[in-house]
Amino acid sequence: MTTKEPMPAVLVLANGSVYHGKAAGKIGTTTGEICFNTGMTGYQEIFTDPSYFGQVMVTTNAHIGNYGIKKAEEESGHVQIGGLVCKNFTNEYSRALADEDIQKYFEDENIVCIHGVDTREIVREIRTLGAMNCIISSETNDIALLQKKLAAVPDMSGLELSSKVSTTEVYELGDAAAGIKIAVMDFGTKKNILRNFVDRGCHCIVFPAKTSFAEVMAVQPDAFFLSNGPGDPASMDYAIENVKEMLKTGKPIFGICLGHQILALANGIDTYKMHHGHRGINHPVKNLVTGKCEITSQNHGFAVDAAQIEAHADVEVTHVNLNDASIEGIRIKSKPAFSVQYHPEAAPGPHDAQYLFDQFVDIIHQVKNN
Repeated sequence: MTTKEPMPAVLVLANGSVYHGKAAGKIGTTTGEICFNTGMTGYQEIFTDPSYFGQVMVTTNAHIGNYGIKKAEEESGHVQIGGLVCKNFTNEYSRALADEDIQKYFEDENIVCIHGVDTREIVREIRTLGAMNCIISSETNDIALLQKKLAAVPDMSGLELSSKVSTTEVYELGDAAAGIKIAVMDFGTKKNILRNFVDRGCHCIVFPAKTSFAEVMAVQPDAFFLSNGPGDPASMDYAIENVKEMLKTGKPIFGICLGHQILALANGIDTYKMHHGHRGINHPVKNLVTGKCEITSQNHGFAVDAAQIEAHADVEVTHVNLNDASIEGIRIKSKPAFSVQYHPEAAPGPHDAQYLFDQFVDIIHQVKNN
């Protein structure tokens, strides 16, 4: 494990705020939209979630790295965040099952990190002023130079990022002889989503984000899954048009996070950029169908327009966020299609919403048997 004295690092926000701290991970410079996650555990799952591509993560938990890194807990093939801001970067870990320390992991993954800064103050800035771009550097402390580089970073609004994290080739998971075949549109899917389908006896065929509808239909799927992913959903015309065609087939559709937003857009309902988004594993959501509350894992900076749903005759709200009343779930009344904004596959948790995978499988069986 590395014990040498860390180099200095600097964080500059688009509003002009500057924070000086210590460097960890790769020595270099990185940019992205700064956001924060309130989870107390699961930092490795957060780092490897493709939905965070293009973002710099602030962790509100005080200690990062204290239980090491275990490769089996990755949600994708590599770290997806653009950089990390944390209070205490702890390279000494206590978990015997860990494969390596976080410093080596970040070095191998080329991730720039700043620690030893007041993350509470940074989070207050984000909550007050909203999402903004930032730059971290451990190779220069020239603030004017960093601000110049930061000014050239594009805003998240309008960015199409899913095709940058999606698989480049079609691949399959699960038993090919299974009774259910799901076409998965990979906009940045997490491994645990696919694992939940396979554990329920499904055969998943995973397609690159920009695969044509005709190519997807060529495998004769029983249903479609629309995955999570990064970027602005309104920029994904290719996905929206595909989902419109999928709806015409009458086959079941299930969307999570970005997939939820795309299902809404395919039904003529707009999305919007949130002030600072929802990211954590402790967000309360009410299921309007059952009346029950679920504690959920969330990661999104865009949301579906509630007013347009109210005016839509064929779309019904099924879940709402109890913190801000934003839309957390919808269903299409005339089609076997539904979606949620949060993450029912949450790893390491919570697991309150895993019933949604069972619900989707039940709907597939019902449609196939009719």
